[in-house]
Amino acid sequence: MRSKVVFLLSLVMATITTFLLINYMQQTDVKGQTGPVMADVIVAKDVISENQRITREMVEVKKMVKEDIHPKTVTSLEEIDGKFATTKIDQGEVILAHRLKAEEEEAQVVSRKIKEGYRAVSIGVNIVQSVTNLIEPEDTVDVLFTETLKDESIKTKQILTNVRVLAVGRKITTPQPDDTYVEYSSVTLELIPDDARKLVEASEKGTIHLTLNSSLIP
Repeated sequence: MRSKVVFLLSLVMATITTFLLINYMQQTDVKGQTGPVMADVIVAKDVISENQRITREMVEVKKMVKEDIHPKTVTSLEEIDGKFATTKIDQGEVILAHRLKAEEEEAQVVSRKIKEGYRAVSIGVNIVQSVTNLIEPEDTVDVLFTETLKDESIKTKQILTNVRVLAVGRKITTPQPDDTYVEYSSVTLELIPDDARKLVEASEKGTIHLTLNSSLIP
């Protein structure tokens, strides 16, 4: 009789153990199947320069754990259409909304590029005066002034050196491989106030030519 009781107790314990084990395995399997919730994020394929226009070819969609995504993360390609980078974005970096600006904001950025104590001043140029429109933003140029004297002779002198170019036409960004050529008729330079005044006076008295300096470090 006693052996039967022991046997029944063992059977009951085995049944309970088996039930608990199966229940645990089912819960573990459900968790494994569910996993973390994922969501799309937009990531830079290559380095994107400050003020560069962003196109869909420059980015890619990747999955991230939803709870790890920053609230300002760009999650759709539509959000980058017509936008420019406000700062450099590294390859593989998740793009955040506050690091983008709309196209209509581009014209306002030049004021943030001017160094303290300097001014932006624009001069009109033709295709020759602008080195065949080869001058680009962030280049440095020398400024030549040509005037006709009373005896009808022509005198040319250099009045400014190593001047930073802020913009050509309305373009303030450095050239990119996929840029379309757009002819321009003005160049905006960064100068201290006295030099800005000198340039304006010279442009009214005679003709201004810009000479392009090498961008290579000697």
